[in-house]
Amino acid sequence: MLRLEDTYRHKGQRKALVSLLRSKGIKNEAVLEAINTLPRHFFFDTALDSHAYEDKAFPIGEGQTISQPYTVAFQTELLEIKPGDKILEIGTGSGYQASILHLMGGIVHSIEYQKKLYDRTKKFLTKLGIPINFYLGDGSQGIPSQAPFDKIIVTAGAPVVPNSLLKQLNIGGILVIPVGDRNTQKMMKLTKKTEKQIIQEEYDNFAFVPLLGEEGWRSK
Repeated sequence: MLRLEDTYRHKGQRKALVSLLRSKGIKNEAVLEAINTLPRHFFFDTALDSHAYEDKAFPIGEGQTISQPYTVAFQTELLEIKPGDKILEIGTGSGYQASILHLMGGIVHSIEYQKKLYDRTKKFLTKLGIPINFYLGDGSQGIPSQAPFDKIIVTAGAPVVPNSLLKQLNIGGILVIPVGDRNTQKMMKLTKKTEKQIIQEEYDNFAFVPLLGEEGWRSK
């Protein structure tokens, strides 16, 4: 059961979370403001409500998680979002990350591999009034019919950077993706300067669920 009520206690917990994220090095005020605005507890079952503002990832079913707030903030900061950016999110999951991108002014296209999660999150975000463009399918191949995108964010760990995603990025666009093995990945930021020149930057290690699909991991 979802409790769509935002109390003073919840607001206080969000403020404390934002302070924690700031102390961990998140500097982008638009990112922090979006996290302060969006009630993360809406994305939790009532039984787990008390954990909603801890800086931790939590299971959401179908072998997936709602990402740790620091991870959401870190990836979002790397994207350098400007209002009006057309953003592709690979891995809709709970819809929390997509909602943050929307609050920052992004036009969000989000693709989910798991049908149960896709159905649940589409219904839920529609109820919340958050306008995301939802797709069900293989996120490792992007959404060619909607390309190109200004920004692409991948919220699952990939074995390599999918070529399809780089192709669907605008010149000047940014792709943020965790790359590594099934247990730990290095956060990568790829900026497409020209069709042939990609600037690649590496950041800290993170742990994401695997990116499944043609250009990701094959299901076991």
